[in-house]
Formats: sequence, C-alpha cells, structure tokens
Amino acid sequence: MKAQHTRSGREEWKAHGLVPVAAGLGYATSVIHIYGIGPYFGPVAEQFGWSRTEVTFGLTIATLVQAVGGIFIGLAVDRFGPRRFGVIGLLLMGVAFSLLGTANGSLLQWYLLWCLVALAALPVQASVWTSAVASLFHVSRGMAFAVTLCGASIAAGVFPLMGTYAIAKLGWEMAFSAHAAAWLIIAFPVIFLFFHGRYDRGRKNKDEGEVASPKDLPGVTLGEGLRSTIYHRLFIASLLFTFTIIAIVVHFTAILGDQGADPLTAAGIASFVGWFSLAGRLGTGFLLDRLPASLVGAAVFMLPVAGSLLLLLGGNSYGAMVLASGLIGLTLGAEIDVVVFLLTRHFGLKNFGGLYGGVLAALSIGTAIGPLVAARIFDVTGSYEGFLWLALGFMAASSLAIASLPRRNEAFAAH
Repeated sequence: MKAQHTRSGREEWKAHGLVPVAAGLGYATSVIHIYGIGPYFGPVAEQFGWSRTEVTFGLTIATLVQAVGGIFIGLAVDRFGPRRFGVIGLLLMGVAFSLLGTANGSLLQWYLLWCLVALAALPVQASVWTSAVASLFHVSRGMAFAVTLCGASIAAGVFPLMGTYAIAKLGWEMAFSAHAAAWLIIAFPVIFLFFHGRYDRGRKNKDEGEVASPKDLPGVTLGEGLRSTIYHRLFIASLLFTFTIIAIVVHFTAILGDQGADPLTAAGIASFVGWFSLAGRLGTGFLLDRLPASLVGAAVFMLPVAGSLLLLLGGNSYGAMVLASGLIGLTLGAEIDVVVFLLTRHFGLKNFGGLYGGVLAALSIGTAIGPLVAARIFDVTGSYEGFLWLALGFMAASSLAIASLPRRNEAFAAH
C-alpha cells in the first residue's frame, strides 16, 4: 500500500476527512447510556421509590458486560471490518435506549433492560470507530483520533440537555424514545454515507483498485501482542486511569460540595470538565503527531495528580476548584486518544480490534468499579478525601506505566 504511506497529512484529510466526523458521531452514540442517563435517574427513582444506587446499578451492569464482550467484538471487527457493526449497532443502540422508558417498577425488569443496552452497546464500542480511522490515517492519525473521540465530549455536553428538555415536555417514559430518535436523525445519515474502514469487506480500495484485507495490514499477531510487556503496561495504565478519573468525574459535584461549594456553584464548576475535555482531545491529538507518544501520555496522565492535590489542599478556594476541574477535564479528553495511538504505533493494525478489546475490558472494569469504591469510601469516612489520595497514587502509577514505554521502537510508526 505504498501510495497510502506516502500521503501527507493534508492529503489524508482531503481523501478521508469525513470519516473521523462520522466516527465521532458514532462514538457519541456509543456513550448515550453513560452521558445521557443522568437526567432520568431522579424521575425514575422518584416514581418507583428506588434509591439512586438501585437505579445506577443498571449502568454498572452495562459496563461490566462491555468489559467481557468488547474483546470478542474487537476480534470480529478485525475479521469483517467496522462498517457493518457501526451501522447496525447504531440502530440497535437507539432501540435499546428507547426501551428503558418501558420500566414498570420492577428492579429485575429494569436490570434486564440494561442488559439489552449492554448488548446493543457492544457493536458501537470505541474500537469500531477508531479501527476505521486508524486504517485510513497514518501521518495525521493523532488528530484523526482526536476528532473521532471528541464524540464523547459532544455527548457530555448535548445529551444531558436533550434528556432534560424531553423529560420536561414528554415525561421520562416518552423522553427516552424522543431522545434516541432525535439523535439518530442527526447521526445515522452521516454515518451511513461516510463511515467506512480501509478493509471493510466489499469496499474497493481506491488507492490500489482491489478489496483491502486485514491480512495485508502491518502488525503483530494477537498472541504476540497479548504477551508483550508493552501491552501489559498499557492495560494496567488504562485500568488505574479509569478507576480513578471516572470516579472523580461521576462524584465531582459532590466532591466540590464536600469542599464547601453550594450545589449551583458546584454544578457550574463541574461543567468546566466537559469543555476542557474537548480542548484536551484536540490538543493531545496535535501533540501526538509531533512528539513521542509515551511522553505526551505520561504528562497528560499526571494532570489529575495536580488536580487531586488542589482539591485536597486548596480548602474552599473556588479558584483551586476551577483549576482542578480544568486539569481533570484535559485528561478526560485525552486518555483514550493516547492509549489507542500507542496501540497502533507499537502493534500495528492487523489485530488492532482484538488488542483494543482487551484494553477496553480494563477501561470498562475501571469505569464500573471506581465510582462504587469512591461512594463506599465516602459512606465509611464521611468524606472523599481518602479517595482523592488514592486517586493521586493510582494516577501517578498510571503515568509511570506510560512513561516506561519505548520511545524509539515504535515499529509501525511509519504505517
């Protein structure tokens, strides 16, 4: 695939510029149940007399299922290409999210509905969208990943507003369907028309005039990747990262309240996390294309250490709270970009889906367990201080794991 390798970054964007945009909309859809569920928790709990823990446990179920199933979806994407998973999965996710509005007051039924959401989320997981982008971008891969993963930042800003508005107009039961339908009207046409990977079956490779195949792509075997100490360090860094940063984000408003902020002020300060996450993604993508990825990742993963220290030592200073939210947001917007970029650089694209599926398991386990541990520490001690110290240590360890990766042996950097 010589012609592809000699393209400049500008030529890559000219040829495939709409693919990361479509993939970004797809990635936003994949987290609708995470970033869009918040406005529904209160009305559902109030109507059925459930606790917030009972309502939220459905999300925990979904993330744990993704931790297991993501590996198999990743392997399937390597074999069949990402397009069919993305297009079909998008519709399945919309239907599954809509069905949450059929909750009837039975916790068992509520959790079964979340099991459907979990299964529907598998074919739209991050590895589907990033594998397509990785196969088409080489010189400008970091920025292409950043555009794709900005979908989560968009989701964090748009979905709560969509849900809140729909609930106010229609009630929470109908709001689930309206919410999903409104988003699909925006996202599905773009994804259907413009989302594809270089090796999707049945798609002609315009550069070579033949059907591209994963077998033709550079990369290690799945076994070689799984046995690599580089992969082990990426796995550990991902697990420690999501365990702490997602817990901080989920409990951030409460943490600020613990520091003395009133609820309205805490919510306003917490909103900076979303805005800074968008800047973090784009900024990190720019740096990944120009600097050693392991050093960029190590620096980014250290930002929440400074944020945690500000929350621990800043007392009731609003300035410290705002700065902490900015630092946490910058990292939240960059973590997956760093991990995915390093995976492609060290292991190539041949088995990217399977290898990323393993890392996705670490990300999902951390997402499922971290918020529960933070809540437990608060219940036992009456404060989030203990968790912030734990977060500080875990994030420092995660940064060291990334920093220890080789910088001069990125075997597939040229592909």
